[in-house]
Amino acid sequence: MTRSIRPDAVLVQAVIAGALSFAHLHDIAAAAGQDGWKAWAYPVSVDLLLVAAWRRLRILRAQGEPARAAWTWFTVALTASLGANVATAGLLDLNDVPDWLRILVAGWPALAFLGGTLLVHSPTGTDAEAVEPEPLPVVEPVTVPAEPAPAPDRDAVVPALPAPPPTDVPPALVDHARKLADAHRTATGTPIDAATLRDRLGLPGPMADQLAAHLA
Repeated sequence: MTRSIRPDAVLVQAVIAGALSFAHLHDIAAAAGQDGWKAWAYPVSVDLLLVAAWRRLRILRAQGEPARAAWTWFTVALTASLGANVATAGLLDLNDVPDWLRILVAGWPALAFLGGTLLVHSPTGTDAEAVEPEPLPVVEPVTVPAEPAPAPDRDAVVPALPAPPPTDVPPALVDHARKLADAHRTATGTPIDAATLRDRLGLPGPMADQLAAHLA
């Protein structure tokens, strides 16, 4: 089946408008001293920057990110294209263009290169998500065998703890204990010990030890 080809009015209009804008930019560049192939390269540069900025603008708006930079370069390219179209409408003598226009045309390649580079290499949210951080290496814990504690030596001699220093004991109790100690020495011929003092006086063990320390 043969498919009929119907011209698209919007497409035809876009082609005509692009061709006219292309020709106007070429005329401005040629009038500003850019002859030969350079005059034809200027409209290509302006149109490419305009398309790149518009495409970047749509991507940023779809991702909900700020698009101020894309709007800026889109405005710059649109101004260059629109300015060339207006300038060729008889408002500018193409045989004697002003110096400021020559400066703008001569500086356009550097400006277009800067804008295109920033538009292409500026990261977006999708680019940031595509770069995943490398996983950190898993470090397995190193088990260090614990050495068993040495068994206590039963034959070892445990040093005796020093006797606690005597504390304040009532003098009357000390005198009474001394009398009992003298009587015990007379009766047995040996000094009285803390256990005997505890039993004779009915005192708790710590106090009996303190009395024995006083009598020693």
